[in-house]
Amino acid sequence: MRRLKLLAFGLLGAAAALIAPPGSALAQETLKIGVPTALTGTYAGLGAEAVRAIEFAAAEANAKGGVAGHKVEIKMLDTEAKPEVARKQAEKLALEGYKILTGTIASGEALAMGPLLARWDAIYVSTINKSDKLTGDSCVPRMFRTNHQDAQDAAVVRPWLGSRKETKWAILAADIAWGRDSGKSFVDAAKVDKKDIVAEIYSPFGSNDYAPFIQQIKSSGAEGLWVALAGRDAINFATQAKEFGILDKLFVAGVSFVTDNNVKTLGATSKGIWGIINYSSTLDTPANKAFVEAWKKKYNGDEPASFEGETYLGMQVIFQAVEKAKSVKPLDVANALQGGTFDTILGKVTLRAEDHQMILPNYFGYIGEQGGKLRPIITETIPANVATAPPTGTCKMGAL
Repeated sequence: MRRLKLLAFGLLGAAAALIAPPGSALAQETLKIGVPTALTGTYAGLGAEAVRAIEFAAAEANAKGGVAGHKVEIKMLDTEAKPEVARKQAEKLALEGYKILTGTIASGEALAMGPLLARWDAIYVSTINKSDKLTGDSCVPRMFRTNHQDAQDAAVVRPWLGSRKETKWAILAADIAWGRDSGKSFVDAAKVDKKDIVAEIYSPFGSNDYAPFIQQIKSSGAEGLWVALAGRDAINFATQAKEFGILDKLFVAGVSFVTDNNVKTLGATSKGIWGIINYSSTLDTPANKAFVEAWKKKYNGDEPASFEGETYLGMQVIFQAVEKAKSVKPLDVANALQGGTFDTILGKVTLRAEDHQMILPNYFGYIGEQGGKLRPIITETIPANVATAPPTGTCKMGAL
């Protein structure tokens, strides 16, 4: 008799699940987000920023009952910022049901993942990768970018570079997809602004000794230096460049070079360096102010750093796409993403259907003291319609 009662109870439970209201937690699938990111290696610090922002966004959503009733579940795997490792880890996550992927750091990782997304029935949303190829000649229907691409950074550099008195410039960039793209963008800007590139140097990813490259810069006769290094590469170079006197002798600027967390590590070494600021906790929008206050409350007064802000924005977009799609299935979410307009910490922004690039404002400034704290300070804001160039036509997207 007891066995029959238990069986009847189980059948009733199964029936209840089948007839549960569409909006009930019982009826909702979990929103599973896979995070293949750098947890070790040169970009481990950047991976930590991505993870912190994703965890914050997921906890925030779950505290409100989930995303359209879907509980958010995340899983991280270490890619070491290596393309082949990223491909394997992303596949593993997708096979385990974490088919909405985000948080990868190096552009080469995203480029390795892109061609396989359809096979995995997954989508990838970039929040950090900058290479123009992702939304250019290597675009795929299941890949989206909510952060600034190199072309958007170039739109900031060109007018700024034209205003600088320095005529001879050296470039030091990481020898990876992003570094090469950034270097090319600066060369193109220099041609327009009639500046001479006297040295174009690409250092191996994960370099520890920058002395040979610093010597090349010193002997080039450069008056200005453009740096496209991030994470531990940026810290290693800046520390050694200070020791060799480069930061005092040349005008130095860059992209992803002196982000919030790098400034914390470098301290006074970073003061006076100029560069592109893709996100700042000081941005004066109601949504950003609310985000920063919630973040500070969660993290003992810390403010969100550059990649944390950008990754949180990406999570906002993913969540809103799920709400619009009324589904957590990757293809449904992808259809809601392309061409969609979303409310974010930077304001209302659109994810372009032609190449899946987000149309975003951009910012420029320098490292200085503000409110008793050394930090990136914005001196110029470039509106989204100016900062984001039209699609190049190299993206042949195809149907989802």
